[in-house]
Amino acid sequence: MIAASAIPALAGPFEDAVAQFANDSFSDTEEAVGVVATSGNPQAYAIISALQAGRLMADPESKKVFVTQPDGKIADAATGEAVQSLPDGASAVRLNNRLRRTVEAALGGLTLQSPDLAKRIQAAQSVFKTHDEAMLPMVDSALAKETTSAAKKAFSEARAAILLFKQDATDPEKLEAIATIKARGDQEALALLTGLAGEQSVAVTRAAAAATAAIESRLALWSMAQNAWYGLSLGSVLLLAAIGLAITFGVMGVINMAHGEMVMIGAYVTFVVQETIRTSYPALFDYSLLIAVPLAFLVAGLIGVVIERSIIRFLYGRPLETLLATWGLSLVLQQAVRTLFGPTNREVGNPSWMSGAFELGQIVITYNRLWILCFTLAVFAILLAMLRYTALGLEMRAVTQNRRMAASMGIATSRVDALTFGLGSGIAGIAGVALSQIDNVSPNLGQSYIIDSFMVVVFGGVGNLWGTLVGAFTLGIANKFLEPVAGAVLGKIAILVLIILFIQKRPRGLFALKGRAIEA
Repeated sequence: MIAASAIPALAGPFEDAVAQFANDSFSDTEEAVGVVATSGNPQAYAIISALQAGRLMADPESKKVFVTQPDGKIADAATGEAVQSLPDGASAVRLNNRLRRTVEAALGGLTLQSPDLAKRIQAAQSVFKTHDEAMLPMVDSALAKETTSAAKKAFSEARAAILLFKQDATDPEKLEAIATIKARGDQEALALLTGLAGEQSVAVTRAAAAATAAIESRLALWSMAQNAWYGLSLGSVLLLAAIGLAITFGVMGVINMAHGEMVMIGAYVTFVVQETIRTSYPALFDYSLLIAVPLAFLVAGLIGVVIERSIIRFLYGRPLETLLATWGLSLVLQQAVRTLFGPTNREVGNPSWMSGAFELGQIVITYNRLWILCFTLAVFAILLAMLRYTALGLEMRAVTQNRRMAASMGIATSRVDALTFGLGSGIAGIAGVALSQIDNVSPNLGQSYIIDSFMVVVFGGVGNLWGTLVGAFTLGIANKFLEPVAGAVLGKIAILVLIILFIQKRPRGLFALKGRAIEA
């Protein structure tokens, strides 16, 4: 008798397909990918992923194919057994653009059975984009076994995409597929329906046209919601930059053109804090902004008090001189920062909790913008509470409504002025901390927001915090809705013209403070 080991094993379809990789033919490689991907062999994923990464090696003479690992290990592709070394004639299996798409689709199908939920959903998304008919059996198999609703939905959408382009699919199958794709309702679903070509029945054509129109209408609404979010985001930035100006302008009547430089100083305080943490305490980087906020408030607030005591207090009642003096001061502060830090932009990083984004329906919300909105509303609430429940807040409100009467009641208006200017400058400093996360930190940072801040204060009502809040969000949302229509520059011009027309009708803004007419 002949020993069993001496009888050559019969090669099966999987082994034959693996051997085709050694033929150095794009068509043979494509055929081999299809057979291997649908074989169910445990080696299939390793072979296809190695092919995509350029790690699948083939020897044309022996028709042997090998999978090489990044760590240098080598395995026989057909059996998975370890191999000591590659044959001298072995070389990487070549790919072209068409084959790369085929390989990507095959990998998507292979990961449909992955134990990782995220990978299964990602694989279903890949099949949805390629809608390869060869993946239909695997999608059906994965859908039958799936128990998670999110993955089931992704598998159903992938199956619908395949059926929509399948030549022999029946009309009821295509109509059901169109309904599934319509329910998805995003840009990819719209592209899939508009890309439907070939001869279709009247019912399928009508259903596809109706689904396309419905998705376009839905996307238009989502686009409006996205613009509204962008407007709220811009409004929060404007509010944070303008809220300190509203206090100083309202209480003191000072046109402070150096307010933007207080914002810039806050941003550079953040930069210094992060540089110190990077070099000495890298583990604290995620806490850098929490450390920078009080420091920026103190530094900018102290500088504000010094400016008020040394310059502003000699110019009360002379708005033109105050404007010129603070404008000159802004140039001095910019040049000082250029001398200390240089004229180029400085890098300020995002902590991990402010990085990334998430989707809400069809809206993309970035974490840094969301945190800035929350931070702005928190600052606003704290400032309101301070004005209402503290002695300084009471004195500030009294001086705002009638300075001479407040002075006659024993309020030291000069002290209130200094503390008010310091408070407004400190708030501008913490605005700089927030803006450092979404804008370039440079000596010109404050110039980008000073004009918009004045527009917000004048539009909302000088000295009225609620007016500043409403004005900031109104201008932010209006600006973002005008930008797609008129462009960024014309949109800002339109906003400025509308504010000028509005001020003609309501010179005191949306919410005028009571009592200011007495002082006038």
